[in-house]
Amino acid sequence: MRKSLLIAVSAVALLLTSCKKNESGNKSVIKMDSSETVITDHNGKIDSLTQSSSTIEVDGKKTEKTDFVYKATDGTLVKVVFKNDPKENTVAITSNKKTFTLPKTETKNGETIYKKDDMTARVKGDSLHLEQGNNVIELKRTKI
Repeated sequence: MRKSLLIAVSAVALLLTSCKKNESGNKSVIKMDSSETVITDHNGKIDSLTQSSSTIEVDGKKTEKTDFVYKATDGTLVKVVFKNDPKENTVAITSNKKTFTLPKTETKNGETIYKKDDMTARVKGDSLHLEQGNNVIELKRTKI
């Protein structure tokens, strides 16, 4: 039941977040970027839970991505990627080949809240509560 609920929530969120691709200008011109990119992996202190973390620096601005594997109460595995960059902080939740990206809206009492339209993700410690309407899916960070 929870697996079908997760699939239904994922499908509805995908429909709500899909957008039209708008391309304009000359498509045959390739713009060259002269900025230098430095990629550094953080392998010094590894969390006891499965995670992958990397920092990318472009023109002195750092972008950090941290990947985790979460497990739903029905046993479904979900990939969660936290992205922190100078422009925005987001969480991307991938399940059943569908990804939902939610921007960070607030942090209070040790809980970080990400929200887009009617979908909300609440992260506190190793727990992630995904809410959409009356549907609530509880996820826990896990080892693979």
